[in-house]
Amino acid sequence: MAARDYGQYCGVTRALELVGERWALLIVRDLLVGPRRYGELATGLPRIPSNILAARLKELQAAGIIRRAPRSRIVVYELTPYGQELEPVVLALGVWGFKAMGDPREEQVITPDSMTMALRTAFRPDVAAGLPATAYGARFGPAELLVRVDGSVLDVTRAAIARGERPVDLAFSAGPGIRRVISGELAPGRAIAEGVVEVLHGPGALLDRFASTFHLAA
Repeated sequence: MAARDYGQYCGVTRALELVGERWALLIVRDLLVGPRRYGELATGLPRIPSNILAARLKELQAAGIIRRAPRSRIVVYELTPYGQELEPVVLALGVWGFKAMGDPREEQVITPDSMTMALRTAFRPDVAAGLPATAYGARFGPAELLVRVDGSVLDVTRAAIARGERPVDLAFSAGPGIRRVISGELAPGRAIAEGVVEVLHGPGALLDRFASTFHLAA
């Protein structure tokens, strides 16, 4: 159990006692993408002090939210079924927080796991179900992702496809300005014309499909 105790008998209170400590939900966010070694979690959260990461992992384990799992010669951290139940909560927080993001500060970074969860947050399966299956190679700063949409199913994995190493329908590179495309503030064609999005290969017109498939109102 986390050290914080609000002294109230309430489900929201209990939830905050379990995952309300600083960094806890970001650890959960990254583990929703997949199991991670300690070092991978530290790399994905570059500003977390090592002692805080260790403490949060211990607290989340004690709460039954994550567990240590042996994989060959290594140990990884993964969410328990109870922890997996946090996915809709994290996605809903992402939708809510997106409205207040604004422009990034200079020191803020994009990580592969944070961008993966951002895409899962913005994904519109109802729209994607009516579109042809499409594979995108997306480079968001240092994060390179293979984004495959097949009907209402989304699959996002790390892959160096933005340089043409994997066959995709459209490969593109974008910085934080991709937020304006996802929010509908900036039309895909204009985003390409203004250099917010750089098409690496494939028809740029497919960025319209991407913007329809991934959309969050600001």
